Amino acid sequence: MSAAPDERSTAPKGAAGQLAGGDPRLDKLVHRLPPRMGDTVSYLLQPSSRWVRIPSGALLVVGGVFSFLPVLGIWMLPLGLALLAEDVPPLRASRSKVLDWVERRKPQWLDPSAPKNDQS
Repeated sequence: MSAAPDERSTAPKGAAGQLAGGDPRLDKLVHRLPPRMGDTVSYLLQPSSRWVRIPSGALLVVGGVFSFLPVLGIWMLPLGLALLAEDVPPLRASRSKVLDWVERRKPQWLDPSAPKNDQS
């Protein structure tokens, strides 16, 4: 008999039973995050979290624009755009292109057996 399954061993599903973010490649990247952060991102990518996701994405984009201030950083800009891509079709197309690039250039990022702290 096998051990109890890890709750993160299966792909996180949204409210409608779809993959978090609607893209299996994005789901693989989210699955590689630390458990607490991965659960938060999975929650934000669910269709029912739209009213949390849009303001969060907008605030992250604004924070990325003001990255010259001490607490804020440029890392906030792509994260905010990725969250907004769920609800803005032109950004969704751009996200798909970025995921295509990741799939071609950094396939180890999508490999579930690769170590999570791989810096390559």
